[in-house]
Amino acid sequence: MITTQFQGTALITGASSGIGAIYADRLAARGFDLLLVARDLERLEAAAAKLRTEHGIQVEVLKADLTQKDDVLKLEQRLRSDSSLSLLVNNAGVASDGLLANADLDQLEKLIQLNVTTVTRLASAAAAGFAKAGRGTIINIASVVALFPERFNATYSASKAYVLSLTQSLSAELEGTGVKVQAVLPGVTRTEIWERSGIDASQIPADMVMEAGEMVDAAMSGLDQGELVTIPSLPDAGDWNAFVAARHVMAPNLSKSRAAARYK
Repeated sequence: MITTQFQGTALITGASSGIGAIYADRLAARGFDLLLVARDLERLEAAAAKLRTEHGIQVEVLKADLTQKDDVLKLEQRLRSDSSLSLLVNNAGVASDGLLANADLDQLEKLIQLNVTTVTRLASAAAAGFAKAGRGTIINIASVVALFPERFNATYSASKAYVLSLTQSLSAELEGTGVKVQAVLPGVTRTEIWERSGIDASQIPADMVMEAGEMVDAAMSGLDQGELVTIPSLPDAGDWNAFVAARHVMAPNLSKSRAAARYK
């Protein structure tokens, strides 16, 4: 269980609103200093002032557009070299609406840059820096659409499936280093991401929409419990365990020298 003692510094992307802002508040309450990253400097500075007053912690803000490689490289360097950093919340992301066949491909390229490439680069830098220190935590925000891609559009679902897979593989790579890894798979969460992507969230049934605070609190509880994958709305962890077990049942037959008899 994380205590309220000094924990080092947590770097949170997409920290000016929504899930990222809630993570900032919750981690501050646990004793973390913060490095808050987003494009909206005014909102970041307002959030930082409030967090300093309420929690008595150090808060640094950094304006960055994480679809731009130069800005990502600055964060990478910080994660690799700043020994005070002990936690990364890879939260910044964007959604999209509409069919792949009709999509604005330039917009989708930006989505992939933010949801996939940036997440990968920052996770890599954090893994290197944290493993060197022998401690640290990497939290990657994915989505339940990684498990049910037919229910949402192709590119966003694929990007979140990538984040889940990345986290699972990274956890195996970091075993024994002292670094913890978690993928958080929210369902529909009440944030600004829907309006920004042109999706009318009011059309989604109310019993499917979780408040961001409740989502983050569940994710933090999952982290405390040592979960690699946290699905905040899933009542029975056994359902996830059964899903994982089904993969392992198939594992011995996924790569063979001969095609299965059913194809002959």
